[in-house]
Amino acid sequence: MIEIGEVTVPAATVSRLPYYLRALRDLLRDGVTTTSSSALAERSGVGSAQLRKDLSYLGSFGTRGVGYEVETLASSISTALGLGSEHRLAIVGVGNLGNALANYSGYAARGFRLVALIDADPDVVGRRAAGLEVEHSDRLEEILAARGVSMVILATPGAAAQAVAERIVECGVREILSFSPVALQLPDDVVVRSVDVAGELQILAFHAAARHAQEGATVDGRTAPAATAR
Repeated sequence: MIEIGEVTVPAATVSRLPYYLRALRDLLRDGVTTTSSSALAERSGVGSAQLRKDLSYLGSFGTRGVGYEVETLASSISTALGLGSEHRLAIVGVGNLGNALANYSGYAARGFRLVALIDADPDVVGRRAAGLEVEHSDRLEEILAARGVSMVILATPGAAAQAVAERIVECGVREILSFSPVALQLPDDVVVRSVDVAGELQILAFHAAARHAQEGATVDGRTAPAATAR
């Protein structure tokens, strides 16, 4: 469970709120002012009962027969996610992946500001991306403090990730989005969200193999249970 203001919200619910917010912002962009729970759930990729339960943790929304006011609900979710104030980001590890992340255009619209790019490779240091110059990791602590960094995107090679993450935490940063292919061991008060691209592809490979096996069994006149994604 996670505390949002005076409300305690399940971690699974928090993980779905960004998808609701994205769907609501899409509706606003399309000029839609009200939406039903079923329509919003479909856009968000969840069931309508799950959506209603998730939103109930944040307060009372929606009017029977009318639905949700899109702008009001989007504002409430944005506030719950802490997007009412700017979050200053640094990317540590500016190789191919880090460079691509630096050039992502959606940070500002979602309340984030990229303020630093940091790397240890002398061939990378001094290059520019997203209007910023890549600075050397020897100055990591100085840079994070001077720029007021509150969140870090970690995209270093796996071998360096743990040591770098520990330095980041020593600077007071408690939120890390890690693309490094290791399980970071950090204090309990540090929130780490890990994105393992290779791992996710391996899961897709499993389901592809299961589907092919089922198709082969069907051709041979046998039946086989379908693999179910979870």
